[in-house]
Amino acid sequence: MSALQFNSVLLEISNQLSAEQLDKLKFLCRDMIGKRDLEKINTGIRLFQLLSERGKLSADNTEWLCQLLVEIKRQDLSDKLNNSESQAGFNDNQPDEEERAKLDIATEVIAEKLGRNWRKLGRKLGLNDVKLESISRRHPTELDEIVRELLKEWRKSQGAEARTEKLIQALRACDFNLTADNVEDALAKR
Repeated sequence: MSALQFNSVLLEISNQLSAEQLDKLKFLCRDMIGKRDLEKINTGIRLFQLLSERGKLSADNTEWLCQLLVEIKRQDLSDKLNNSESQAGFNDNQPDEEERAKLDIATEVIAEKLGRNWRKLGRKLGLNDVKLESISRRHPTELDEIVRELLKEWRKSQGAEARTEKLIQALRACDFNLTADNVEDALAKR
C-alpha cells in the first residue's frame, strides 16, 4: 500500500471516530505515549502520527491499530484497515497463475478439513497472535471462514514465495497428516 493510500485510510478512520472512542484509544495507548502527549491529542490523525513515530503503525504494520479498534468495538474500522491492506498488497507480488490455482485448491480442502486447530497451523505458518486474534474476531463462529482468512493472510505475507509445498509441510509439522494427504489427493486429481 502506498503512503498516500495508507494515509487516506487513516484519515477516513479518524473521521469516523467519536470523541468517546478517541478517548478509549488514548487510554489503551497510555503506556506507550506519555501523559503530556496524550493530553495534546484531539484527533485520530494526531494519535496515528504518534503511533507511527513510535514504530507501532505503518503501511505494512497495521495489526496493533486493528487490535485497538476491535477493543473499542469498532470492528468495522478494523476491517476497513485490514481490507485496504489486503487489497493493496495482495495483487502485487503473487505466485504464478498455476501456483495460485494450486493454492486455491489447497485452501478449499484445508478450510473444509482443518477445524478448531487452525491457530496451531497459523503459528506454524508464521502469523503472530495479534493477527490470529484479529482473524478470530472477524469470523467468531465460522471455522471454514477463519481458515480461509488465515490462509489469505499467509499468502499475503509470503507474496510470490507462497507455495502449496510449504502449506503441506506446515500441516505435517502440526501432525495434520490426514488434511495434508487430502490436499495432495485434491492436487493430484487436478
